[in-house]
Amino acid sequence: MIKIGTEELCTGYCLKGKRAFNELSIYDAVTTILSIVGNLLVLIMAFKHSSHMKPPELLSVNLAVTDLGAAVAMYPLAVASAWNHHWLGGDTTCIYYGLVGFFFGTASIMTMTVMAVVRFVVSLSLQSPKEKISRRNVKLLCLWTWLYALLWACFPLLGWGRYGPEPFGLSCTLAWGEMKEQGFSFVISVFSFNLLGPSFIILCCYFGIALKLYITYKSLDHSKNIPNIIKMHRRLLIIAVLISLGFILSWAPYGLVSLVSVVRGSEFIPPEVTMLPCLFAKSSTLYNPLIYYIFSKTFKQEVKQLCGRSNACHASSARNNITDNAIYLVCDGSRTEKGEKVVATVVGRTTEDKLSSGKSREMETRLNSFDSQ
Repeated sequence: MIKIGTEELCTGYCLKGKRAFNELSIYDAVTTILSIVGNLLVLIMAFKHSSHMKPPELLSVNLAVTDLGAAVAMYPLAVASAWNHHWLGGDTTCIYYGLVGFFFGTASIMTMTVMAVVRFVVSLSLQSPKEKISRRNVKLLCLWTWLYALLWACFPLLGWGRYGPEPFGLSCTLAWGEMKEQGFSFVISVFSFNLLGPSFIILCCYFGIALKLYITYKSLDHSKNIPNIIKMHRRLLIIAVLISLGFILSWAPYGLVSLVSVVRGSEFIPPEVTMLPCLFAKSSTLYNPLIYYIFSKTFKQEVKQLCGRSNACHASSARNNITDNAIYLVCDGSRTEKGEKVVATVVGRTTEDKLSSGKSREMETRLNSFDSQ
């Protein structure tokens, strides 16, 4: 039986922390609103550009769905519990909350892992116009992340691991402190396959991309005119690294505290210490839209237009869509190259037209002078 309620779990802390719970509810409410609004904007922009989306860009949409799902399915209950100073649900609701949190968290980190691998594959040939991965394969990868997360979320229901309340009594998660003797293999597996392993793969992939960009840049003989495709890969690499670091660093304190509670016991850690990493982990769902807004000029312009701050669409921003690629983390080399070729073709044709028209006028003048003679 799961014991729910802050009066039972942390009586001393709750009596002296009523004001802290009100502040906590405000923090959770702000996090919830920003996460929902930010990820909804990402999905709206993706829908607007759905006809131009390349296959790997679906992974960024999948990541926004995982963050939005966590914010909608979990955070409102946490806000209400914090405002009322105790967990509002019962045993079943606690299991639901822990399962949903584990499910969306696993889906998020696996989506970022797949995204890193795909980004690495795409970067192997930076200026090749050929598709590196098909839309069907990307959809299968997205489906795999959800099935993988669902499998791990169901393990505690089947007896391998278990869900339980957090020590501060306002939310539920994996019952780390109760799995020291039974379920220790589950703890090791979770950390290995859902945190350390994916983090290592992400690190290796982005290091490989950075190395590839460095080698490509060196091969240009320090030319001042760096191709747009290289600049775009470099910018998108920064965005991807920041998103991955934001997620991993926000969950690292929670993972560390959870591991200590397994080894030493949950009684060893004060409830207020366990609360801070949990709050920090929740903020991971609002980092991605914020990073897009800061580093993507196109995304920022379209958000302002959507909010009514910019009434006019400039022609320059439409042309920049070729190279900025909006909010996504996959560089479309073919689109950039095609854009550059179209411009070159137009310029070339214009020049030829001018030359031919000049020659025609010159010939016409000579014929006229010949006729007059």
